[in-house]
Amino acid sequence: MGQTAAVSAFLWITVVSLAAWCWLLLGQGFFWRTDVRLPRRRDPDVWPSVCVVVPARDEAAVLPDSLPSLLAQDYPGRAEVFLVDDGSTDGTGDLARELSRRHGGLPLTVGSPGEPPAGWTGKLWAVRYGIGLAGARDPEYLLLTDADIAHAPDSLRALVAAADAGGFDVVSQMARLRVASLWERLVVPAFVYFFAQLYPFRWIGRPGSRTAAAAGGCVLLRADMAEKARIPEAIRHAVIDDVALARAVKGSGGRVWLGLADRVDSVRPYPLLRDLWRMVSRSAYAQLRHSPLLLLGTVAGLALVYLVPPAAVAVGAADGAAEVALVGAAAWAVMAGTYVPMLRYYRQPLWLAPLLPFTAFLYLLITVDSAVQHYRGRGAAWKGRTYARPDAVADEG
Repeated sequence: MGQTAAVSAFLWITVVSLAAWCWLLLGQGFFWRTDVRLPRRRDPDVWPSVCVVVPARDEAAVLPDSLPSLLAQDYPGRAEVFLVDDGSTDGTGDLARELSRRHGGLPLTVGSPGEPPAGWTGKLWAVRYGIGLAGARDPEYLLLTDADIAHAPDSLRALVAAADAGGFDVVSQMARLRVASLWERLVVPAFVYFFAQLYPFRWIGRPGSRTAAAAGGCVLLRADMAEKARIPEAIRHAVIDDVALARAVKGSGGRVWLGLADRVDSVRPYPLLRDLWRMVSRSAYAQLRHSPLLLLGTVAGLALVYLVPPAAVAVGAADGAAEVALVGAAAWAVMAGTYVPMLRYYRQPLWLAPLLPFTAFLYLLITVDSAVQHYRGRGAAWKGRTYARPDAVADEG
């Protein structure tokens, strides 16, 4: 009797998981679709001026694959690149100057802001310095892009045309991350999939929607909106700076668009699990606003949505409970089906789709580890800097 009651209870849990997947499939902004790309655009009559700001800290390994693509932008208007060498110890600034001499193209200025003061994350302090340098050129747009991002020759042109035609204050593209190693194949497409689940791209661009997000590797921002929204001063403490920037812009009455990129790519490798683990864990608990209740809810939600379906298949098969196995298989099938478009976008084999529960379990562990590191006083860490104090970490509320 006890075993029967337990199976019956598990059946109802599995039914809830299937219902959650039906809602995610239809009610979460069709987050799983990958067709949100740069909107239709027309070329402006007069191309506005643009300053490109590139914060860079110890990026000598990736700069030869990224910076030349920025310098080679085929942009009809006035454009200039400002690379901010944020306390690098690997010769990033000198290498940037050498690449500019070797490749030519857009003018390049290299500057260094010194160590950030209390209350600032290093990247945003570098962005502030870069925007300050760019201010002397009085640009109409700022392109904030990371040092590991390679742009197609028409990338800047397409971004500006889309912003101008659509009246957007922010146009951001989620760069296609590198997928080469086994762990990159398992983790990277899921990273973008989970991000889109939290911030459905269709909702972000919808007028009147409160959903706001951007992808920090490629953000085109109107300069007057940056001033109005006090970017980056208003978000100086943010570890998740891209989401904070989008929220600040929307909070100032601006319009934001975010979609997947076709020809904007990250060249940074994450060959080992520990590399990916470090990349995700540095901001995972900040995403939950350092709230134990949100952490518990997230763990329970991940378990219910991603882990219950395969567990139901196993339990149903072991106990001969066909109804439990069938409901679990149905939920697992919906889950895998929603993952297929992202795998196709990343040109990965579709047999990875049923492994999404395993990847979700990894993300669950990483999120818990992020919280553990926070309470051990280690805080968010990146590029040799640790932001241990709560007031120095993102408040995404």
